[in-house]
Amino acid sequence: MVLITNKHPDYDDNSNRWEFFLRSYMGGDEYRNGQYLTKYVSEDKTEYLRRIDLTPLDNHCRNIVHIYSSYLWRVAPKREFNSLDGNPTLINFLKDADLDGRTFDSFMREAQIWASVYGHSWLVLDKPKSNAGTRADELAQGVRPYVNLFTPENVFDWKYERTASGRQQLVYFKVRESVIRHTDTKSTQMIRVWTNESIKLYEVNNDNERLVEEIDNPLGVIPAVYVPAQRSVIRGIGISDLTDIAGMQKAIYQELSEIEQLIRISNHPTLVKSFDTDASAGAGSVVNMPDDLDPNMKPYMLQPSGANLDAIRAAITDKVEAINRMAHMGAVRASEIQTKSGIALQTEFQLLNAKLSEKADLLELAEEQLWTFFCMWQDVTPDVEVFYPDSFDVRDYPNELAFLQTARASGVNSKVFMQEVDKRIADLVLDDEDLQRAYVEIESSTQVIGQFE
Repeated sequence: MVLITNKHPDYDDNSNRWEFFLRSYMGGDEYRNGQYLTKYVSEDKTEYLRRIDLTPLDNHCRNIVHIYSSYLWRVAPKREFNSLDGNPTLINFLKDADLDGRTFDSFMREAQIWASVYGHSWLVLDKPKSNAGTRADELAQGVRPYVNLFTPENVFDWKYERTASGRQQLVYFKVRESVIRHTDTKSTQMIRVWTNESIKLYEVNNDNERLVEEIDNPLGVIPAVYVPAQRSVIRGIGISDLTDIAGMQKAIYQELSEIEQLIRISNHPTLVKSFDTDASAGAGSVVNMPDDLDPNMKPYMLQPSGANLDAIRAAITDKVEAINRMAHMGAVRASEIQTKSGIALQTEFQLLNAKLSEKADLLELAEEQLWTFFCMWQDVTPDVEVFYPDSFDVRDYPNELAFLQTARASGVNSKVFMQEVDKRIADLVLDDEDLQRAYVEIESSTQVIGQFE
């Protein structure tokens, strides 16, 4: 018997990695429960759990994911709805995309964040069954398309086939929609299976499965959209933004544990004594030794040197720099004065800009596919156009402004030069709405400095 809970081979290959990325992003108890610290030789379980509880996590993964997201969504995408213009269902969908109160932009931002964490996410545009006879009746009943977000660990199986036109089409999609836990060993899962012909809903209690519902697929296609953070060579599996960063964060976590151990043991040395000696460590303690104690058996303290502390801290600093380099975040996340040249900073900003542009293109493609399914549910021509920003203005504003102010004060006797410098300064300070008016004012009011022909 083939169980409905059977999974795609690539699912089993990647499930542990997805869990690691998720815990690395979540931090806190989720990360501690992963038990990623290396266990010492002869360290018992109680001591190991106590060390985990005492070790802090410097969460670089979450910080980088949200920096990417903040740049991507600083300027909202533009959409031309064409055939959908004025559609009341569209208005409701944009205000509440998932029937949970989130706007469509907020929903897409969350989909992008989880794609960055796992490597990809899935969006399914569904519509409830209705006995309404007209669109007006559906609107009155609140029946309309809505979108669901599924992270990879909930998508058990998927299959693509090449159509006659050469396009790869999703022809099988199995997703876990919900899990209800009754006890530690018993739970109920609701699993939906999509094909081009039918939609089936199963209820699974441990190993017992029951077909709850089966209906025809009214679209004839599976309305699921794959949203990758970066494309990989395996269809349906994306590359996480945390692929290398999470491992480096784990290494920093190990070294933070070593620092905590080194400080605690250095400040609280171990007292070595014979069994008959009455002594305790600490300020004001008294040592009572037997009169016949061998002089070679006198108590002494074991206290490791703290000289390695600076070496561990330097190693952590190097790893943080490596994380910034891998994420192209050296200029964005720098907490100290930059010592890089202007060319180095500009190159780093360009690398980050290219990465963000690639992400925006993937989001634009995924959203266009999603709107195609929305139009199919509404029986209108799928002609929605989506435009994400092509370039992201990642610049070092303070240094650039200081450079332009210095250039303006240099005394170059050129009206054109002064106008262009003033325009560059205005470009740093003003929004697009006011920028054109500022250009006109600059060109009309700039005066020539000095006496020359």
